[in-house]
Amino acid sequence: MGAAAAAAGGEGSRARREAAAAALAGAPQRALKWCVSGALCAAFLGLGMAIAILGPTFQDLAQNVNKNVSQISYIFVGRSLGYFGGSLIGGILTDCMNVQLLLGLSMLGTTIGLYAIPWCKKALLLTAMMSVIGFSMGVLDTGGNVLALDTWRSEAGPHMQALHFSFALGAVVAPILAKLALGGTAIDPQVHPNGSDDNQLSVNSLSSSPSSLKLHLTLNFVWSYVVIGTYLLLVAIFFFILCLKSSAVQDRLKLSTQKFKTAKYHNALILLLSFFFLCYVGAEVTYGSYIFTYAKTYAGMTENEAAGLNTIFWGMFAICRGLAICFATCSYPGSMILLSVICSTVSSLFLALFSKHPVSLWLGSAVYGASMATIFPSGISWIEQYTTIQGKSAALFVMGAALGEMCIPAVVGLLQGYYPTLPVLMYSALGAASMTAVLFPVLYKLATSPCDAERKDVGDSELREALLSSSHVEEDDEDDNDDGREWNEVDFEIIEMNDTLQNSVIETSKEIRGEYILTSSNQDPSENVSCNSPALGSRSLRQKSSNKND
Repeated sequence: MGAAAAAAGGEGSRARREAAAAALAGAPQRALKWCVSGALCAAFLGLGMAIAILGPTFQDLAQNVNKNVSQISYIFVGRSLGYFGGSLIGGILTDCMNVQLLLGLSMLGTTIGLYAIPWCKKALLLTAMMSVIGFSMGVLDTGGNVLALDTWRSEAGPHMQALHFSFALGAVVAPILAKLALGGTAIDPQVHPNGSDDNQLSVNSLSSSPSSLKLHLTLNFVWSYVVIGTYLLLVAIFFFILCLKSSAVQDRLKLSTQKFKTAKYHNALILLLSFFFLCYVGAEVTYGSYIFTYAKTYAGMTENEAAGLNTIFWGMFAICRGLAICFATCSYPGSMILLSVICSTVSSLFLALFSKHPVSLWLGSAVYGASMATIFPSGISWIEQYTTIQGKSAALFVMGAALGEMCIPAVVGLLQGYYPTLPVLMYSALGAASMTAVLFPVLYKLATSPCDAERKDVGDSELREALLSSSHVEEDDEDDNDDGREWNEVDFEIIEMNDTLQNSVIETSKEIRGEYILTSSNQDPSENVSCNSPALGSRSLRQKSSNKND
């Protein structure tokens, strides 16, 4: 007993040592994953700032190229086309090169473009530079999503939410950075109510010399792009270092953990989900772009109320993206998508029915912004559960989103001009929400359909089980037959033994009878009757048997 206990204790300690060694071996890989996630969040923070900085500096860009704002609106189209092309090329490149290196190069290209934009004095050159920046940002968007999925796989849900929360945070930070931290008071000089002489002197000095005012505004305009570009440069350097230090480890990790799986309707799933993202992102950007104008012109709100309505939409959008990081750890992506689709449909219906009521606008905008926050990252995490997402698939998702961002706002603006008395914005939100509500059940049905290989495997396994069970039955039958033959042989032997015993008994009885006849001839007949009568013999036998029974 003592030896057995010692052996069991030795095996237990050996198992604990092996588990500890495996944990120590996996610790560097786990740390590498968290480093990659932190770098991706930093990159998407810069991506959000780079995209959002165009809005608050749009008037400065127009002045820089000596054009009106309406004359250079096509730079948005140039950036969207570059973003679209960058998503496509980025999806191809992520499948054939190191993703970390690709992301570092894309951020380096974005940095160069941000540095060059303030010095573009021609509208055509500015549009070309915007296209280059859009291309780099499209590569970054696609590659970042692919790298997050490759790094975490089944655990990618919270990290995808953190990634897109960083993007939303960057979009919020950029206007604040451009307006306040980089000379917003100089762009819009005001005299304080207390009538300070210092403030009055500063405004008068700037207004008295137009060249100095223009120089001051230009410097602030330049610094806004330089700061964001420098931030992206630092993140790009970190990605280059991460690529040099951990490329071999990451490749081994990818080869060891990556398990490719393909759904039966893989291509249909990718295309339908891309169209799903087109409707979702298009509705999101359209509502955020037009709600201010809609509230002023159609609902009759003041400028401050309309600005507050815009703020509550984007504020709830950013807050719920942050909260989704926690929710993704304890819920499934499909559940989050279903809840978001239901809330967006109900809120958009509420907004369409009560399109002028202030309470409806405030409450509906808050719920609509919250419901739109988690759909894109949850959708990518959800589809990864059923089929492997590689570079080309992720590129289609980003391209669909870019196409929706480019087309749906333009269509809604055109329709609003033709039908100024109708709430076209609310109808478009309801239409997009209804489309996503119809598409998601179809996507779920296609994703959960078993593929032919699985059905074949199930059929083969059932056939093998049937063959094994039939072979067992045949073996049992053969065993039963063998047992029957053996028992028959035993019966034959018993019968033969009984026959020989019976024959020997008969022969013995004949011999005894012959001897009896010879002796009885010499005795008196009365003795024969008294001693050897068959009746007496049988009676005596019955008595013996009855005595035995007693």
